[in-house]
Amino acid sequence: MEKKAIKNVFVAGPIAPQFIGDAIAKHQSKTHIGAHDIFLGQVRADVIDGKEVKAIDYSAYEEMANQKFHEIREAAFERFDLSCMHIYHSKGVVGVGEICLFVFVSSPHRKEVFEALHYIVEEIKVQVPVFGKELFEDDSYQWKVNR
Repeated sequence: MEKKAIKNVFVAGPIAPQFIGDAIAKHQSKTHIGAHDIFLGQVRADVIDGKEVKAIDYSAYEEMANQKFHEIREAAFERFDLSCMHIYHSKGVVGVGEICLFVFVSSPHRKEVFEALHYIVEEIKVQVPVFGKELFEDDSYQWKVNR
C-alpha cells in the first residue's frame, strides 16, 4: 500500500450515526474486501467523586495529533494485510451516549481486522495527544485521565 498524505481526522462535535452508516455503505462496492471491524468510542456517564459526567470537551494540538494518527495508520498497514482504514475523532463537546471515536478497518480476511483494530485503538490511546475535559452536571470540570 502506498503511503498516504497526512489527513485531518477531527470532526466537530459528536460523530453522527448517519456518518458511520454512510462510511459502511460506501464499502459495499469494494468486493475484494471480506471483513470489516469497527470501534466506536462513546462518552460514558461516569460518576467521579459523586458528580456525573454530562459531556467531554475534546481538544488537541491538531498538527501533532494528526501526525501521530498518520504514523499509527502507516504502522498498521505495514503490520497487517488491510485494504483500507478510516479514523475519525471528535473535537469539541460530545455529550454522554454520543460517539467520539470511530475506527473502521477492512481486509480480505477477518483475523486481520480483529488484530489490527485492537492494535490501532490501543496505539491511539497511548500516542495521540488528544485531551478531554470532563464536564459535570454541576458545571464543574476536570481533565480526563484515561483508565
